[in-house]
Amino acid sequence: MSAAEGKSLVVSIDSQTQFDEITAKTSLSVAHFWAPWSQPSVDMCSVVEVMAGEYPSVQFLKVEAEQIPELSLRCEVSAVPTFVFLRSKSIIERLNGANHAMLKKLVKQHASVDAIPGPVKASEDGVVSAEALNDRLKKLTHLAPVMLFMKGDPEAPRCGFSRQMCQLLNENSVKYDTFDILTDDQVRQGLKKFSDWPTFPQLYVKGELAGGLEIAKELVSSGELTEMMKA
Repeated sequence: MSAAEGKSLVVSIDSQTQFDEITAKTSLSVAHFWAPWSQPSVDMCSVVEVMAGEYPSVQFLKVEAEQIPELSLRCEVSAVPTFVFLRSKSIIERLNGANHAMLKKLVKQHASVDAIPGPVKASEDGVVSAEALNDRLKKLTHLAPVMLFMKGDPEAPRCGFSRQMCQLLNENSVKYDTFDILTDDQVRQGLKKFSDWPTFPQLYVKGELAGGLEIAKELVSSGELTEMMKA
């Protein structure tokens, strides 16, 4: 049944647990933090319903900010409406205010890279096209403004350097997405040549290699990482 037939495509969130469960298993989620006393945020509820029908691959969520204050605090929501974009629980974007045009632009932008490109198929003689592989790696490095290629994931890093990198980014409130190289040897080996960087983790900002752990520490300390993200 479509939204037009009466069933909402937007999930109303009742708890942090429900929020975490949904965003953990969804590639791209957009959470609308709203309040019934705020007319702009009430108006945006209708906008979100329409967008949910236009972008079926995106999971839209509706969170009454004052009813789940701990979640609002965690997502750094200080006013309504606020829209928080997440990939597998990690916040990658936010929009403050009832800006219909910008919301649509951001949803379209993130939805366009929502389908993670799969492994490049080898030819009959077992050769993988270098051009096709580089195209896939380029798409992967552009999946989010800040991409971290690591061993494991932020919830369960599988090497000390990856754990330290996540801790560094989290402590400095950097919003980032991740790719577990242990699940895809094509990416693991291909990125070494693609970036001319032999080790992991590898941090990319807007598709460009920023470096490994030690360089990331220097970029954070100097404030250069923030400038790179703004550029």
